[in-house]
Amino acid sequence: MTPYPGLLRIAPLQGETTSSLICRVASRYGLEAKGLRSYWQWLNQQPKHEGGACRADAEVVLNAAGRRLLASLCGIGEDVAARALPSWGKQDAKLPAGKDKVPAAVWRTGGVVVGPVAFGCGLCTAQRTGTAVRAVRYAPRWERVCVRHGRWLLDADADQPREYLDVRRLPEVVAAQRRWASVGRRAVRAGAEPARVFALARAVVARWWEGAYGWERETVWPRRLHLVAGGDAGGDLEWWRIVGRDAVVFPEVVAVAGALLDPGMAELVWVDSGAGRPRPLPADGLFCRRLGERVGRPWLGPLVASDHGGPLIAWMGGVIRRRRGVGGPPGYDNDPWWLRQEHQAATMAGQLRVLGKEKKAPGSGTMWRAAVPVEQRAQISSLVDGAQEQLIQLRGAQAGSSADVAQRLLRILGHSADLIEKALQHTVVAAVNAGVPPQDVARWAKLPPGPLADALKSYQGAGD
Repeated sequence: MTPYPGLLRIAPLQGETTSSLICRVASRYGLEAKGLRSYWQWLNQQPKHEGGACRADAEVVLNAAGRRLLASLCGIGEDVAARALPSWGKQDAKLPAGKDKVPAAVWRTGGVVVGPVAFGCGLCTAQRTGTAVRAVRYAPRWERVCVRHGRWLLDADADQPREYLDVRRLPEVVAAQRRWASVGRRAVRAGAEPARVFALARAVVARWWEGAYGWERETVWPRRLHLVAGGDAGGDLEWWRIVGRDAVVFPEVVAVAGALLDPGMAELVWVDSGAGRPRPLPADGLFCRRLGERVGRPWLGPLVASDHGGPLIAWMGGVIRRRRGVGGPPGYDNDPWWLRQEHQAATMAGQLRVLGKEKKAPGSGTMWRAAVPVEQRAQISSLVDGAQEQLIQLRGAQAGSSADVAQRLLRILGHSADLIEKALQHTVVAAVNAGVPPQDVARWAKLPPGPLADALKSYQGAGD
């Protein structure tokens, strides 16, 4: 069957990817998507996952002729498409300039073209279009709940089959999405970008999520995780912890975002820092204690306060520096909402790739968290965080005489090296005890057999 321009009217969904619309148009005309795509000249290959599967978050950037063709196939005006499709009108260097007479297209991934891409709600799509066809759309992570059908819509960039999680039994997740609207407005009034506030809060809570294995008093997250897994996540706990994380922790992310925007909470950080008489942040500080209460965990404060080197401590440092009026010119050091790359929450796609590689690697019959005691993992993290804090101090240690600066730099670098060496030794032992062959550990750590044996002996002797 040959599609004729204007034969059918196919309206794009709000926020839909252009690639998703092309697939839906093909379905309405009774064609395979590949067949309809032959109407465009393609300048590169369709994005695929490592295993060869086509990416659901693949996006299409069209030239002017390509846009005209798609609009005519949909039976709509280009202005309608431009309002609905975020990638409509985007430019790409691969599209030849001055050759708009031939419909041309370039493959990209949605995250590069516009932003986070998620699956659309299949039930809503079916009601809107009258056909059971998959839709993919751009959606920030604070708009992932389909309130009508109680579904959490998953990222579309991961190589996994699920499009959504059932959150009908988790009303607090739906309520959190409604609360975010007011939190976002507060962010704007405070002069902060809502997206940056959310990203920071998500990074803070994602870091808590990683450490929650060791929280004996944590009961909320395990209950939610089992519910989104259909009743029991035990069959593949690590997979469910990755896929279900954003939905499970969403209420806490919104609560933390609201807390970080609260001037009263910032005042508690200032008090904890000693105000006009600087002092180290205490383990039982008012801010962390109050933050624990605001997320429904009064016992969480000391655990949060002792987590050095994370995004929350970085935010507190930014608040303190801004209040004291110290530091250099305006920039990331003086911006509490600036999120370092190393603090950003790991994506579902990235974590699933790592999980897949771990399952294939030698000695990975059990996962790291299951094989390594909580105390040992916490000690390794503490050593690494301590080294990071020492290295951060180097930024302000380069003023003064040559001798003074050299002394400070060498002292800090030496202490950092000691912490890294201890972290290396503990990690080597933990990996070997978890079943990873010693020769592989030695190769990964770039250690010859001698130092590896010394590290093992040193650690075992310390534990006697």
